[in-house]
Amino acid sequence: MRHPHRPFRRTRAATAVAALLAALLIPFAGATGAQAADTTTCAPQGTLPVDNGEYTLQANEWNSSAQQCITSSGGTAWSVSTANFNLGTSGAPATYPSLYKGCHWGACTTGSNLPIQISNLGSATSSWSTVQPASGAYDVAYDLWINSTPTTSGQPDGTEIMIWLNSRGGVQPFGSQTGTSTAAGHNWNVWTGQQTSWKIISYVLQGGGTSFSNLDVKALINDAVSRGSVNPAHYLIDAEAGFEVWQGGQGLGTSSFSFDATAGSNSGGGGGGGTGGGGTGGSAGCTAALNTDNQWNSGFTDTVTVTNTGSAPTKGWTVGWTWPNGQQVTGSWNATLSQSGSAVTASGLSYNSAIAPAASTSFGFQGTWTGSNGAPTLSCTAS
Repeated sequence: MRHPHRPFRRTRAATAVAALLAALLIPFAGATGAQAADTTTCAPQGTLPVDNGEYTLQANEWNSSAQQCITSSGGTAWSVSTANFNLGTSGAPATYPSLYKGCHWGACTTGSNLPIQISNLGSATSSWSTVQPASGAYDVAYDLWINSTPTTSGQPDGTEIMIWLNSRGGVQPFGSQTGTSTAAGHNWNVWTGQQTSWKIISYVLQGGGTSFSNLDVKALINDAVSRGSVNPAHYLIDAEAGFEVWQGGQGLGTSSFSFDATAGSNSGGGGGGGTGGGGTGGSAGCTAALNTDNQWNSGFTDTVTVTNTGSAPTKGWTVGWTWPNGQQVTGSWNATLSQSGSAVTASGLSYNSAIAPAASTSFGFQGTWTGSNGAPTLSCTAS
C-alpha cells in the first residue's frame, strides 16, 4: 500500500536519484517490512505462498470470468478483497479460493507430511477462524482430497471429503443427505454423491459456526471409511479450507488456519473396551485396545489399535475376542476378520503385519447389535 508523503522541495538531480532508487526497490516491495503482510493476486488461477511456504493460497476461480482478487495479509490470514459473483445456486459455484497444505494437482507445499495412506493416518487436526459477510451465497468448507496413489497431477480418483463449517444463501452439498454423524464431537448432516470418477462425502455442521479449534479431522475420515465412502488403502494427498462462492464473496476471509497430519499410530482414544496382553515367538508381543467410534440404534463402528510391546518387529499379529451380547460384524478394513458365533478373529494384512517395537497399527469394523452393545475383552498374539 502506498502512503501519502508531505510535499517537499528537491533538485532535479535528487529527483532522478530518487526515481532510480524507487525503480531498483520495486521488485522487493512486499518482501520486507510492512509490505510483507499485504500481497494480492487477481489472476483466476493465481497462487501465493504463505507462512513460509507451509501453505499455498489459491484463487481457484474455475467456473466464472468475473474479477476476483485475494489478498494475503501475513501468516495464514487472507481475504477475498474483490468479488461480486452472481450465479444461480442450483449449479456449481464460481470459485473456491482457499488455503491448502499437501499436494494439489501436483503442486506441493513444504513439510506437509502428506501424502499419508489412510490406513496409516495417525492424526489429523485443524483449527480455523473465519470472517463471514452477512450477504451472498457461499459455503465455508474444508476440501480433503484422497487418491488411489500417493501423487497425481490431475483430478484425484478416490474421494473428496468436504467439511462444511457454515453456509449462506440456500446452497447445498453435492448429492443428497444420507445420514447423520456425531464424529469429532459435533453433530453433522452427512451428504454423499458420485461424480464421474470420484466419490464425494460432505459433513455439514448442524447450526453452523465461524471457527473450529483442534477439530479431529481423522475422526471424520474414519467415519467416511466406515460408511464405505473412503478406501483405507488410498492416500490423503492434501487438505484445503476456503469458500465456495455462488453470489457476492467480497469480505470472506480467514483470520488464522492450521492443519497438521502425522503418520503412524492410529490411537483409539478412550473407553469402550478392555485390553488383553500376551505374546508368542521369543521377544514378540502385542496388546490390542478397542474404541467405539460411532454407535446408533442398530449399528456401530469400532477401531482396534494393535501395539507392539516386544523388542523386535512383529512378522504378524492376531487379535481375538468374544462378543458378550451377540453382536455381528458386517464389514471390516485393514485386517482379515472372521466371526463364528460370538467369537471373532482378526489378523494383519501384507502392509500392516510388521509393526516396529513400541509402534502401533489399527483396523476397524462395522457391526450390528440389539439390546445392548457391551465391550469385549481383547487378546493379542504376535509372531
